[in-house]
Amino acid sequence: MPFNSLGLSDPLLKAIEKKGYTTPSPIQEKAIPLILKGRDILASAQTGTGKTAGFTLPMLHRLAAENKWKRRPIRALVLTPTRELASQVADSFRDYGSNLRFKTAVLYGGVSIKTQKDKLRMGVDIVVATPGRLLDHLSQKTVDLSEVEVFVLDEGDRMLDMGFIIDIKRIIKFLPYKRQNLLFSATFPKEIRSLASKL
Repeated sequence: MPFNSLGLSDPLLKAIEKKGYTTPSPIQEKAIPLILKGRDILASAQTGTGKTAGFTLPMLHRLAAENKWKRRPIRALVLTPTRELASQVADSFRDYGSNLRFKTAVLYGGVSIKTQKDKLRMGVDIVVATPGRLLDHLSQKTVDLSEVEVFVLDEGDRMLDMGFIIDIKRIIKFLPYKRQNLLFSATFPKEIRSLASKL
């Protein structure tokens, strides 16, 4: 099955072609059509299976198709366990969204929070963050998640192993009730299944 049979827009297909991909991986083939339909998904995906493109591509498609905003509220939030993964996910949004006009902010600790505040103040569409730094911004009221349309929890089992489950539950309280939820995890321990059912 080629990428152009999944229902993605031409700007995204051009970006995929530029990266040299022609055929979706199994996780992309299964996840992309469901995400395009607005479904919540709980998916098992190991690192290196093309999982990131499996959610960034359909998210960009949906955000572009429903872009009715004159200002820039945060419309998508991706939580990751590490700064390295946050950077990789943000790069994926930028690469695949190179033919679209979306702005992405990456929020993680160990770097100046002022620079992140300045970027948020200018307006961004997509936020990729680690839980701790996102909570810093929420406590300082420098980020508003009230209009998030798509929420992604990436590498859920690693989040659990690193002790982020309480932080995640705190962050979810700042999200609107009506949203699309995407949860990716290599394994599904009891705590992840419980969190998924609440989402």
